[in-house]
Amino acid sequence: MAIFGDHKKNGEKRGATNKPHHARVAKLTGGFAHEVIRAPWLSEKALIGTERGMYTFSIAPRASKSQVAGAIKEIYNMEPRAVRVLTVKGKRKALRTKRGMGQRAARRKAYVYLSPGDTITLA
Repeated sequence: MAIFGDHKKNGEKRGATNKPHHARVAKLTGGFAHEVIRAPWLSEKALIGTERGMYTFSIAPRASKSQVAGAIKEIYNMEPRAVRVLTVKGKRKALRTKRGMGQRAARRKAYVYLSPGDTITLA
């Protein structure tokens, strides 16, 4: 007798489906997609990630994950599997004058994961 149910009786996980997982997508209208995604983020780490299906983009400061997913779908005609968004804080840098220290602007980027076999051409 199972206390919490017999869903593990046949080795099955509860709620397991064979459907492919995709990120939530917000429908964007009026050319808003190019305001959400500003440019590809070109760094050594980002270029290594493209081999594994992870693409990095510079995005608008107030953009959400669903807006980024919708913009990718509109611009590149690809359905993202997952989207991660983060803010890169601005660094304090010494100025070359007597003014002392300055602050670089904070930036926001998004990691977009595509399904295996899907690719985006960034050139």
